[in-house]
Amino acid sequence: MASDLYAVLIADVVASSSRQSLRQLLGKTLSDASGGHLRGKLIKLPYSVTAGDEFQTVVANLPALPQIILDLRIMFQPLSLRIGVGFGRIADRIQPPVNRLSGEAFQLARQAMQTIKTGRQFKFESLTAFASRNSAFDETINLIYGLHDTLVAGITEKQWETIAAFTSNPTLASTSRRLKLDASTISRNLKRGYYWQLTATAKVVESLIARTFY
Repeated sequence: MASDLYAVLIADVVASSSRQSLRQLLGKTLSDASGGHLRGKLIKLPYSVTAGDEFQTVVANLPALPQIILDLRIMFQPLSLRIGVGFGRIADRIQPPVNRLSGEAFQLARQAMQTIKTGRQFKFESLTAFASRNSAFDETINLIYGLHDTLVAGITEKQWETIAAFTSNPTLASTSRRLKLDASTISRNLKRGYYWQLTATAKVVESLIARTFY
């Protein structure tokens, strides 16, 4: 990977105007996400609210992007996020606050977000978009996530709850004890909540990013 290539992630909350106490929830969830992702060296800067319900960061480990995205979708439930990612150069020294930084990666992340908001990429709704200078990569990863987001849209609140509990300690027994549900219900919720498709997507896209940029 070129040493000056970065990924910028920008996200906002869908239908945020209808959410009460959004600012408080956003702050608490972003604090938790920043702590975990900084400790795991997945991001270079804490998630920072940049405007209203929008937040952004610079990714430290490009192949970890799919895991970061899945983590955010789990942590922000019941809120739904639009997520745009741009791959490119950053014009400034990478240091907080993130909203003072600029460059190609930020421009492409904004372009990706605009693609989601306008709905011009597909004839179906998508919540995730990527933009880079590699058109073949963009076409592939955006189709994968377009199909992936169709599954995400069908996951219920109970299924997300099961996914969150299972992700933190991935055994049926521990998840069953935590949620006070029998193991067969946990297994069914994971299957019907497309958990295995979500994790398979993350694994394949991690490999795709590594092959493309490393």
